[in-house]
Amino acid sequence: MSKNLVIVESPAKAKTIEGYLGKDFTVKSSFGHVRDLPKDGLAVDVANGFRPSYEISPDKKKLVSELKSLAKSAEEVWLATDDDREGEAISWHLKEALGLRDNTKRIVFREITKNAILNAIQSPRTIDVDLVNAQQARRVLDRLVGYELSPVLWRKIKGGQSLSAGRVQSVALRLVVEREREIDAHSSKSSFKVTAQFIVDGNKVLNAELPKNFPTAGDARAFLDACIGASFTIRNLETKPAKKSPAPPFTTSTLQQEASRKLGYSVDRTMRIAQNLYEAGKISYMRTDSTSLSQEAIGKAKAEIESEFGDKYVQTRQFKTKNESAQEAHEAIRPTNFNDRNAGADRDQKRLYELIWKRAIASQMADAQLERTTVTIAIGFANGQSVSVQANLDDSPFDAPVASGKSNSAGFPKELVAQGEVIKFDGFLRVYMESKDDEDDEDAKGMLPPLRIGQDLTLGQMKATEKFTRPQPRYAEASLVKKLEEMGIGRPSTYAPTISTIINRGYVVKQDKPGQERKYVEYTLQQNQISETSGKETFGSEKAKLFPTNTGIVVNDFLVEYFPDIVDYKFTATVEKEFDEIADGKVNWQTMLGDFYVDFHKNIEDIQGSSGVSFKTGERVLGADPATGKPVSARLGKYGAYVQIGEASDEEKPRYANLRDGQLIETITLDEAMNLFALPREVGFFEDQAMTIGIGKFGPYVKHDGKYVSLTRDDDPYTISAERAIELIQQKRAESVSESLGEFEGTLVTTGKGRFGPYVKHLDKYISIPRNESLAELSLERAIELIQQKRQAEANKYIKEFAERPEIKIVNGQYGPYLAVGKRNVRIPKDVDAASLTLDDCLKLAGEGEESAGKPTAKKAGSTGKTKATAKAPTAKKTTAKKPAAKSK
Repeated sequence: MSKNLVIVESPAKAKTIEGYLGKDFTVKSSFGHVRDLPKDGLAVDVANGFRPSYEISPDKKKLVSELKSLAKSAEEVWLATDDDREGEAISWHLKEALGLRDNTKRIVFREITKNAILNAIQSPRTIDVDLVNAQQARRVLDRLVGYELSPVLWRKIKGGQSLSAGRVQSVALRLVVEREREIDAHSSKSSFKVTAQFIVDGNKVLNAELPKNFPTAGDARAFLDACIGASFTIRNLETKPAKKSPAPPFTTSTLQQEASRKLGYSVDRTMRIAQNLYEAGKISYMRTDSTSLSQEAIGKAKAEIESEFGDKYVQTRQFKTKNESAQEAHEAIRPTNFNDRNAGADRDQKRLYELIWKRAIASQMADAQLERTTVTIAIGFANGQSVSVQANLDDSPFDAPVASGKSNSAGFPKELVAQGEVIKFDGFLRVYMESKDDEDDEDAKGMLPPLRIGQDLTLGQMKATEKFTRPQPRYAEASLVKKLEEMGIGRPSTYAPTISTIINRGYVVKQDKPGQERKYVEYTLQQNQISETSGKETFGSEKAKLFPTNTGIVVNDFLVEYFPDIVDYKFTATVEKEFDEIADGKVNWQTMLGDFYVDFHKNIEDIQGSSGVSFKTGERVLGADPATGKPVSARLGKYGAYVQIGEASDEEKPRYANLRDGQLIETITLDEAMNLFALPREVGFFEDQAMTIGIGKFGPYVKHDGKYVSLTRDDDPYTISAERAIELIQQKRAESVSESLGEFEGTLVTTGKGRFGPYVKHLDKYISIPRNESLAELSLERAIELIQQKRQAEANKYIKEFAERPEIKIVNGQYGPYLAVGKRNVRIPKDVDAASLTLDDCLKLAGEGEESAGKPTAKKAGSTGKTKATAKAPTAKKTTAKKPAAKSK
């Protein structure tokens, strides 16, 4: 055994570090946390200083036993988990679980390079208890909120048995819901933007525009009327130098935002890729809120810039983080080796690494030098009055109506303006330009043709185009992270799990939204003639945005009404600051929890015991059924949102219909609700038999001649035509007939459709046909291709097998590698290289030790295999009557 045992939290990290340390060091992984609060029960002793009852995770007991044995035989144990609060807590839990002494050496580093590791070994410290307590405070407070608040949701919200609430997730949900309501409340207003194209020197074009928009079509038309026969002259040319400076190197949140804009990565995906790059020693630590770089890193970046681009491109700078709570001792995210331009094990890693490299290098490059020119163009109206156009450009309408008619142009805007921009020296732009969430192409300014003061201009055409105001866009993952950071809510390590939680809970969906068409009017002045045309534009389309669900809206409204502190933005940000103060040793963590818990717990008890807090369904009355006069309402039920005709107390049973995807209880109209009862509907006849569209247990269908044919995901049951229904029926018939396509290797290749869909059959093996392919159009060549793909997949099914334990295999599964132990499947952590696992590693993952190898594990008499919870969660009372499924009748 080596003299020194180093424990890290990741196998990939252990493998990299072990390569830097000599034979006197053994590096082992804890595979993340080894202790935590149990999943069941509160596990927090509120009466005794909020003492948490931690337990070793069941799947880590064998691992802890092995680490304890290695620690006893080592002369020195080094705890080398990540350099943040969670990493500090992991080290502390390891110390407690392994029975290590209090002065066990703790080493930290912000990058996994040989120099960084060796420097850390030279300057160890002990575990920082303040950092541990800050993490404990976060963990315990979040458990208190979730454990006590979630049962209230179960009891007070319809279908709430799977609901949960959390301190940060509930605030994130509130942001998404409030943005949706802002969009719903937005009333689009139109105005008219005037642009002009002048012909210069025969063939060059000068584009100019008015500083503000006209509020009405009449005002815009009157201005164009006044410009008939007008003269246009350059009154002033103003040229000014300008510069653009680079953005600072990435923090966690800015990396997530830019990876979303430039690469289309989700927040969670970005962090997984960055984690892999960090553990491979390619980038510095990826959870940081600091924008500063070490002097060593700045020096290396400078050398790379000088070598690659020349001395004139160097401009070193140190950025100051705007976030007050940022830990300046940490660094921004950067490459560990600026000479390495193409790091990463796969395409995703290479793309993210390139983004990090460019951003870090650009931050130490010279400003871009620009030259901006503003041209003021005077208008000489035909009535003799001359005005000019100013350069204060925006899209807001003029404050007061302008005078109309050619006879009086005094009230018209005073100036037209043209702007141009020239890059004199590209500087950092040679490498990188930061993106924006909403980039407007209209802001782009190009070069201007040669101009002089007093020059007369020939008007090519002038247009007044109708423009519409737009609401704030819905949040994307990255823009939600940006908003949370701006409000001081959450920390670098919490953004990704917060967004994942509200999506996984069904409070929010991430999806695209197709745009809608609308008409606009455009007036054109050309050759002293004004024409009017109308066009169409698409508006409101969004990609990968966050939309609240009906469940999310009802939960949010309940929390806002009864637990305003939990979803209060300032309160949540204040709690984060208190965690920071605990980490700095300024506040006692138990005192902080006590101050929070007293009022919170009283509020919980008041709401739970109050008969005045009604059962929440988000019910909204939409109007009356035109046919029966009965009330029509929308509400949340056990199986989702639905509309209802009638009341449960009526003699006749109410009718129900589920809301469609994208429909919300608070915005659905009476007409939209009544359309939901249009099913089942008859769409026509085929072969003298009616075709009926409906929705059943397995989704929408067309029924014909007593047989059911499922509609595809692209088919809308409310709008599908008879022609499309016939097409689906004929496809079903073609697929249900087993046909021979021909021979392959001397054996017939046949097709058919079974329980799991259409297939190809060859040598008694069944190969599923991809969903996007039709059985009726399948050729023999394509079938052979599928057969060979199946053989190749089976040949590559096992990544690794062990002759001494044939029942243990590392399998290449559809969703990633996993461990097969007999009939039991065991998950392999994402950060573990499956191909490098040894038999011992597999046994540990499977919960077996060397001593149990080859022996079946005995079950204790009377054991049920369940762990007893330290505290039993309150359960919701059973209702005596079941709510009918929301199904049209």
